[in-house]
Amino acid sequence: MRKRFTLLLAALVLVGLAACNSNDDDGTPDIEIPGITFDGDIDCCSAEEALQVYKFLQTVRIIPELSTVIDDKYNVFAYSPTGSFHTGYNDIYFVATKKKSGNYVKNFEISNLSPLMYMVKMDMHHSTPVGAVESFDSNILAVKRGWVSFVMNTSDAGSWTLAYNAKVLEAEGGIEATDIVVDALPDGQAWVKSFKVGDDTYYLSVANPTNWKTGTNEIVAYVSKKSTPAKTPYALAAERFTIEIDPRMPDMGNHTSPDNTALTRQDDGSNRGTINLTMTGLWRIHLTVKDAEGNVVAGGDDLSDGYSSLFWDVTL
Repeated sequence: MRKRFTLLLAALVLVGLAACNSNDDDGTPDIEIPGITFDGDIDCCSAEEALQVYKFLQTVRIIPELSTVIDDKYNVFAYSPTGSFHTGYNDIYFVATKKKSGNYVKNFEISNLSPLMYMVKMDMHHSTPVGAVESFDSNILAVKRGWVSFVMNTSDAGSWTLAYNAKVLEAEGGIEATDIVVDALPDGQAWVKSFKVGDDTYYLSVANPTNWKTGTNEIVAYVSKKSTPAKTPYALAAERFTIEIDPRMPDMGNHTSPDNTALTRQDDGSNRGTINLTMTGLWRIHLTVKDAEGNVVAGGDDLSDGYSSLFWDVTL
């Protein structure tokens, strides 16, 4: 009986999506659902597009404190994979809907994503690396994605806020600085590291290492440059670096793995390469950063044991 009820509920959800997001020529939905109004607005998704959004939203969790209403007409919802944040790289997604009908809206913008940490003892603020919020999938235009890489977790030493601006069709709004919690990573994990070139500080953020499996994986990372003043979000570095990787297992005699390739800058601003992880456990990914001329600017063989002191720690 429970299984039949679950299937019926799923069917009703899909019917509801088709009803409230259909863009038929005559401006009426195929099926009317009580309490849902269809307005025939071309800025809303078709039934097929709405289904893609609905499926995607089953894979993420809402962040209530970062969701808002604009001009009493539109809802803007924020999501992350877990509904929370942690030290290092975090994807953050946004969806806008019409408050009256519930229809997804494709034509909206999120800008000025601004995380800010207050350091108690020093009585000062600093930001952290941030990526622009934009469409990431041509089939899901009603979902926008950005990212934030938090360089520190929330603690007695400091706390975080996050703000952003939103524009949905003709209406503007957003979230002012709102308290958020950034959790520490599990012991032994390090997914964001910094290095200096002259007077400039850069941050290396590895994206979503928890998605890796044994075998060959694409490795994605971002190089961000600390801003002046430090309260300004840290944008992607304009400099083009190559990041060579040397994955080792410190608990297994520092053995390595074959067939790894360096991370190189892509058109979207990310750095991508491949990493081959031959077994589960702790991997220390030693990093050597080279500039556009091939000069080593960070990492390299700078320790007595021959391994780079610049590394990410990831447990598979």
